[in-house]
Amino acid sequence: MRVAVTGAHGRLGRALIAALEESPFVGLSGPAAWGRESFDLDSPGHVTEALDRDRPEVVVHAAAWTNVDGCAREPDVAMARNGLATGRLAEACAARGLDLIVVSTNEVFDGRRTDGRGYTPADPTNPINAYGTSKLAGERAALAAYGRDGQGGGNRGVGGPDHGGALGIVRTAWLFGPPGNDFPAKVLAAAERANAANEPLRLVVDEIGSPTYSVDLADAIAELIGGAAIDGVHHLVNGGAVSRADWARELLRQAGLAVATEDVPASTWPRLSTPPTWAVLEPTTLRGDEPMRPWQAALADYLPSLLRQRSAAGSPG
Repeated sequence: MRVAVTGAHGRLGRALIAALEESPFVGLSGPAAWGRESFDLDSPGHVTEALDRDRPEVVVHAAAWTNVDGCAREPDVAMARNGLATGRLAEACAARGLDLIVVSTNEVFDGRRTDGRGYTPADPTNPINAYGTSKLAGERAALAAYGRDGQGGGNRGVGGPDHGGALGIVRTAWLFGPPGNDFPAKVLAAAERANAANEPLRLVVDEIGSPTYSVDLADAIAELIGGAAIDGVHHLVNGGAVSRADWARELLRQAGLAVATEDVPASTWPRLSTPPTWAVLEPTTLRGDEPMRPWQAALADYLPSLLRQRSAAGSPG
């Protein structure tokens, strides 16, 4: 099977390429790693050249503008990159009868849920920021391109894959993993600064979400492809829900770092974008009925490489 990945040099894209290279259903040449030269969010029309060149059977669309504050500052650019570009890709894939997986986000929901349950694919969407709005526009554009009679809710579009191949929408949340510069990396850096200043590390207590390891998400997407289970809306996250504060404390515990902490509200740090307070997704069942592992176990797998990276960065010369 020939598989192409957009955004192949990003956090999820790198993990996808690695997962697909190990997948038995991908040929010896491996997946096609599409960076900006093959699919530019600012010039999406050129994707037809990459499709006709590499002739994939499945495209995983991991490219996105994920700078949520940048999206709030320039909502028109966010819409062009995350909404219109996704639509152009979906139209080109559907016209060729290809399967497509669009990676989306928990931020298509407003985060105002108070019953303690995670959002399911059947729950109504209602983004509260420009990033979520643009990503939902991308979902809807893909649904339209594939002839689905839905607005991103439900686990399958009405009418089935009448236009093109299968269409999968994969929503995830709070992604972390190589190459760093993610929440765990930022917490470790902030903890060092707090200790040096003899101050407590202030941690946001009123944002709750589903931390998701990019390596596990990539494996789950590969499982969808290999199991011919692409079609529908899938919520793929590591198991469990946690506040930013408790996620950080678990990271510090696993790293063996003694740091005084102080819980604070998210409003302590005003920002352009308003994140959903409740960013928890209810995981959908994968084909093998095996849920993704708890986020704590995924964090434990990731932490050694993150600590080595930080150690190497701090080494002289």
